[in-house]
Amino acid sequence: MNRPEIEVSGVALWRRVADAIEHGIADGRYPQGTRLPGETEIAETHRVNRHTVRRALAALAERGLVRAERGSGTYVEAPRIAYPLRSRTRFSENIGAGGREARAQLLSHALEDADRALAKRLSLKTGAPLVRLETLRFADRIPISRATTWLSAERFPDAARVYERQGSMTRTLSHFGIKDYRRAETRLTAAIVEAADAARLDLALGRPILLVESVDTDLDGKALLTHRSRFAAERIQFVVEG
Repeated sequence: MNRPEIEVSGVALWRRVADAIEHGIADGRYPQGTRLPGETEIAETHRVNRHTVRRALAALAERGLVRAERGSGTYVEAPRIAYPLRSRTRFSENIGAGGREARAQLLSHALEDADRALAKRLSLKTGAPLVRLETLRFADRIPISRATTWLSAERFPDAARVYERQGSMTRTLSHFGIKDYRRAETRLTAAIVEAADAARLDLALGRPILLVESVDTDLDGKALLTHRSRFAAERIQFVVEG
């Protein structure tokens, strides 16, 4: 039977195999440039058929993690991405510094009232109108993070339309006259990916993510926005800079 095997948990076996190989790349078992074991060896290791292995490798190749060379084998293509955390944190700059193309996609947006926690982060009154942006960010073709961002709807009207056109938070803020800003607060937490994020980040359920909650301010210290970003832990290495 040629259909992909399904585990009792409901997770397709090709995804389980792909996730295991990606984990091996992330922890250094398969360094950049090395050849992966052959299809037969991978199939025996994971007790699956070669069709399942080929589908797993194809999925990894589509995301730029491995490359297949005819007659030679499959090679590891991408190392974990170094992502500096500093007072001036910019996604496009961080990704671009590693020679990759940064891209952002607006998934959805909404208007909502600030709850007590959001109001405190943004120095607003509880109930103040906010713009909420749901975004997905990539390094080349690889999904790196999904983020929820809140901004004051009064200070940044049409922020969703501007972000969708600009594809960058820095350029969006510049549209509203904010030429520079800084990271005032960053909180890091390890977590397990939720189903909605797993689908967008192309992760198997149960895989780790790095949760980053942050507040950005203008140069006078006035809060501009707050993020709740979920990074694929096996694709990113945070570098904390003083």
